[in-house]
Amino acid sequence: MSLDVSEDLLAKAEAGEVGDADFIDCVKQSLPFAWELIAKVVNDLKNGVVSSSGSTQFADNTTPPPDEQARGQLLRVLASDSMRGALERHYGVKLAFQNCHRIAAFPLAEVDSDTYRKFISPRGQLLNQSPELRDC
Repeated sequence: MSLDVSEDLLAKAEAGEVGDADFIDCVKQSLPFAWELIAKVVNDLKNGVVSSSGSTQFADNTTPPPDEQARGQLLRVLASDSMRGALERHYGVKLAFQNCHRIAAFPLAEVDSDTYRKFISPRGQLLNQSPELRDC
């Protein structure tokens, strides 16, 4: 199970649409490692921290999760269209993902940039591979 859904939130969902604030809170409480890592990357972006590739056009994380539970949280939050979309709306960014841990945050204005297209390209994915990441 990806999310720990309270009885109240489940009742809201059964009755109709659930707002982003309630959904985001559920994600934050259920997947704390993923939440904190994405919040850190977004904070790095907003503070102009230089990415691993030397760019200030985006911020990223290249440190693998500390364990399989943390890795699973990150994979679940980024593989879910609803969770990923809610986080992107919440932070006002576009999230990009490579491997099992390389998450990047781009300003929405950069989505059509060469930097973004290079990051999400097949070439970008291949260049981000290494033997230690093959079984991550």
